[in-house]
Parts: sequence; structure tokens; C-alpha cells
Amino acid sequence: MGRSPCCEKAHTNKGAWTREEDQRLVAYIKAHGEGCWRSLPKAAGLMRCGKSCRLRWINYLRPDLKRGNFTEEEDDVIIKLHQILGNKWSLIAGRLPGRTDNEIKNYWNTHIKRKLLARGIDPKTHRPLSGAAAAAAAAAPSSRPEDQPAVCSSCSPETSGACHSSDDDDRASALHHGGIDLNLSISPPRETPPPSSLPTTTQEAEATTSSTTVVEWKLRTPLKENKMYHY
Repeated sequence: MGRSPCCEKAHTNKGAWTREEDQRLVAYIKAHGEGCWRSLPKAAGLMRCGKSCRLRWINYLRPDLKRGNFTEEEDDVIIKLHQILGNKWSLIAGRLPGRTDNEIKNYWNTHIKRKLLARGIDPKTHRPLSGAAAAAAAAAPSSRPEDQPAVCSSCSPETSGACHSSDDDDRASALHHGGIDLNLSISPPRETPPPSSLPTTTQEAEATTSSTTVVEWKLRTPLKENKMYHY
């Protein structure tokens, strides 16, 4: 069974609050206190919902409400409390006098979250971002030995390039004098029969194979001697 509504929606006003409604709400709370928000609208003579009256008082009409921009001290308090409490904005607002939970939530999403991301900190976990560390590692020069060029121990950094070029020349001369012939001979491609002489169908291929077999058999069979018959 669900919770019963706090008021009748058919007989409540919606939209922006008027100055007269604000004066009635402030006068009633000053005289009787906040009390029960469900019964307050009817007692104060307001055609409003109890939730609407509570939000109007807490966020706009209460006398201790703090106006203006957040200070650096308030930013530090919000960051520390968010690291401990998470998104429990009402508890965070209880540690900041004059600030509302809705105001702190909006300020977190629009300003503090961007500030933490600019510092390389994850707003959810309050830990350094892995992407920032990866970008810093990619920007740093490589320290692996296989990525570094080999340097001769007997030459200075200024003459290292000339040393490597002389080593390449020595290797080429050693291959030349070692009896290795580097001149490669290229043979012309084999001639392929024209497409017209090739069998085009299966029947033609079988006829060609049978005729070839008959010719080979005649060549291998010895000729019989001619005999003379006398009658």
C-alpha cells in the first residue's frame, strides 16, 4: 500500500509563488514554527502542497539563508565531506550554515566537479585519474634499452654517427672480399601455351588424353615382320 498524498492536487496552485503567498508563509512560521508540513498549508490559508511550502521556506524564505558565491573555504569543506559522505547533500548542508542541499548539489555539478577534473582527480573516488598518469607516461622519453640506439664504447657522442657509418662500410667490404657473389642472374619467364591450344571443356580434355595414349601405345609396340606366303 503506497503512501497517501499530502494534499489534494485538484485544489492546489502550481507555478511561481506570489509575494502574498510568501508573506503568509513567513508570518505563519514566525508565529507557530515549522511544525508539520502536511497540515501547514491549510492552517496558513495557502492553496499549496506541503512539499512546495517546505522547499519554498528552506531554499528562499528562511532568514538565516546565505546568499552569494561560495568561498574557497566552503569549497574545501564540500570536497572533504563529499569524500566521506558521498552524494548525501542534506548531511553536507548541515555542516555549512546558510547553505541548502539543492544549492550545494548544483554547485558541485557545475563548478567543483570541473575543478577536480582539472587537477587530475576523479570526482567520484577522489583518487588520481588513470588517464592523466597514462598521458604523463606517454609524454616522458622512453627508458627501455631496446628503444635506445646502440652507442660504441670507444667513441664519443659527437663521433657516434661517423662510427656507425664506418661499421656499415666494413660489413659491405667484408661481404665483397669474402667470395660471395652478389650479382644475381634473372632467368626469363617460362612461355605458357596460348589459351586457344588449351582444352576448354571436359570432353575435349578427355579426347586429348585418349588420343595421346593411343599414340604412345603404337610407338612402344614393335613392328611385326612381313611374311611371304606362297600358294
